[in-house]
Amino acid sequence: MAVRNGGQLIVDYLKSYGATKAFGVPGESYLPILDALHDTQGEFDFVTCRHEGGASFMASAWGKLRGEPGICLVTRGPGATNASIGVHASKQDSVPMILLIGQVTTEHLGREAFQEVDYTPTFSDLAKLVLHIDHVSKIPEIMETAWRTAMGSRPGPVVVVLPEEVLTEEIEAEIPCVAPTIQSPSLNDKFKETFGSCISDSKQPLIVLGPGINEDAKLDFQQFSEANRVPVICAFRSHDSYDNHSSTFIGEAGVGMPAHVAETIEKCDFILAVGVRFGEMLTGAYEILKPPKLDKTLIHVHPSLNELGKIFAADYIFEATPTSVASAIGDIRLGLNFSEWCDARRASHLHFLKNLPPRGPVDMVEVTSHLQSVLPNDSVVTNGAGNFAFWPNKMFQYGRKQRLLAPISGAMGYGVPAAVAAKISDPSKVVICFAGDGDFQMTSAELATARQHSACPIILIINNGRYGTIRMHQERAFPGRISGTECWNPDFVALGASYGFHSERVENTDQFVDAFDRALHSATGAILELLVDGQ
Repeated sequence: MAVRNGGQLIVDYLKSYGATKAFGVPGESYLPILDALHDTQGEFDFVTCRHEGGASFMASAWGKLRGEPGICLVTRGPGATNASIGVHASKQDSVPMILLIGQVTTEHLGREAFQEVDYTPTFSDLAKLVLHIDHVSKIPEIMETAWRTAMGSRPGPVVVVLPEEVLTEEIEAEIPCVAPTIQSPSLNDKFKETFGSCISDSKQPLIVLGPGINEDAKLDFQQFSEANRVPVICAFRSHDSYDNHSSTFIGEAGVGMPAHVAETIEKCDFILAVGVRFGEMLTGAYEILKPPKLDKTLIHVHPSLNELGKIFAADYIFEATPTSVASAIGDIRLGLNFSEWCDARRASHLHFLKNLPPRGPVDMVEVTSHLQSVLPNDSVVTNGAGNFAFWPNKMFQYGRKQRLLAPISGAMGYGVPAAVAAKISDPSKVVICFAGDGDFQMTSAELATARQHSACPIILIINNGRYGTIRMHQERAFPGRISGTECWNPDFVALGASYGFHSERVENTDQFVDAFDRALHSATGAILELLVDGQ
């Protein structure tokens, strides 16, 4: 037992649960927490960011990369609303995150005090849970609830609201030694029998994998799929959930879904869907797969019962983790022949990858091919949102140990903070960020965070001088009437250099190989501006 103020107690609990980093922008509403973090440097550190949106993106990426809650600390009012974008990204990505928000004193609540916001309605649709600590004695139970909720079932963000007096009040408390135990749902005995029956009745089966599948589970899925010749696709921005080099991988079902992926989903007669939510991207805006009942057999497995039957009336539902499914089917050998179906699907995927025409002064086909050949097998790739994401999300093929950090929410500005978080998580990893010129500028100030914390990735700025995705839609819907989609850009090379990054402009494809080699060998990270055409 020790006498601790509320700020110290919150830090004690997070540290005892295994938290090692907190991302945020300092604010006067949580000064006691900042003071407590002074005593945990080297064990539980505060990463000083430049904008709360960047901080919350870093916490979200941390949660996705490490499978533990990313911790974000922000001040009340503007700090909290700025951070909401990362909360939304965490919800859509199903990754654990805890956002701790300073609040006005309890006696001032309801008076529209300085920077006062009612966080329950503000975050109720973005977070799994919004918790208010109204007395220092409640900190132990609420911190445990926050951690357990963020990690449990379908992981996601939890918001914890901290009135000023709660952080300064003192209490005698006992500090826990370990994080709360999270009991994950596991498969019941009927799964193997049901799965075996459904796939045996199938002629053209398909496995669809969602996000958050660990390395061992990837291997189990691959062993089953390759042994039985069952094709696999991954949901939007989740194709690091499976080894893309496998002879059974046929692509990602996301924005700009390739024709062969859409055709596979349409033609298959049985789907094992693991950890997916059947959102707009996977279903082709609910045109490829039409609710409420499919014209094919569907087994839907998800760790959250709330996601089962939410959109589609599946033939069979199982509340379980992807890991338990992988373990259950990894050693199954069906003795059936799906080779013709699977091989044709794989051939279509390879044809798609190999038959994109070169275009623009810097050919991104060649750029992506070079990255594929030189990046280590444990590298991390990040991106925000825009047409440029085609290259890391469709063309780059991820090995079993490589990771993709990309926002299922479609948020611009995610890539740079995510890359910084990845370098902080493991400085030895090669981390590459793909960013459009507009996308990059939304969070480019986090380059200062990168340098301050010696966590500098390689950033490829794919510069076409416009908000490309919106321009594409604009030209389709309102041809010849361009409005609001042009980008005046700074000198990205000078900007990168001003932050201390190695910086180069790549004006044609032939320059890229040497420029990227210099980037790889830079001790301070790198900015490579790639000039592409306006498409």
